[in-house]
Amino acid sequence: MRIHIATDHAGLEFSTQLQHHLAEQGHDVVDHGPIEFDPLDDYPAFCIRAAQAVIADQSAGTPALGIVFGGSGNGEQIAANKVRGIRAALVWSIATAELSREHNDANVIAIGARQHTVAEAIGFIDRFIATPFSGEERHVRRIAQLAAFETDGTLEPDPRAAQQAAADAPHGGESSDALDPEAG
Repeated sequence: MRIHIATDHAGLEFSTQLQHHLAEQGHDVVDHGPIEFDPLDDYPAFCIRAAQAVIADQSAGTPALGIVFGGSGNGEQIAANKVRGIRAALVWSIATAELSREHNDANVIAIGARQHTVAEAIGFIDRFIATPFSGEERHVRRIAQLAAFETDGTLEPDPRAAQQAAADAPHGGESSDALDPEAG
């Protein structure tokens, strides 16, 4: 599996250790982060490039996932999610790592390097990589809804809008059958 990884200064040392672990596991690791420590560098470009590379590989048929790091992982997740086709999840436990793949088919995870030990992060990453997408219809349907919105802004109908339209409709002076508990 090809693993695209990115961080900023907050996760640079963390990222290096994790890259060694992933390489030892037989993964092809591609680093999109900084070359050297700079306490003023910014995560968006690093994380976006990693996410773009995941999409490029997946589109070409190459199995690929991404891992982005920062102090909390929040901004890094947000940056990765700006790339069309990316489903990045903030992971903080084994369960969230597993569910991000199983239910959401996440292709990138974000981890807060200042929130976890290297050993914890390795556990999250290994579970993320090892967990397949369930393929359950409800999860496929939800992911398709996200993709539709991302592509053209399509959303499922708002049930409140239908209720409001019904409430606003003229009733000819009589009560609505929808409000009459004995109406057939």
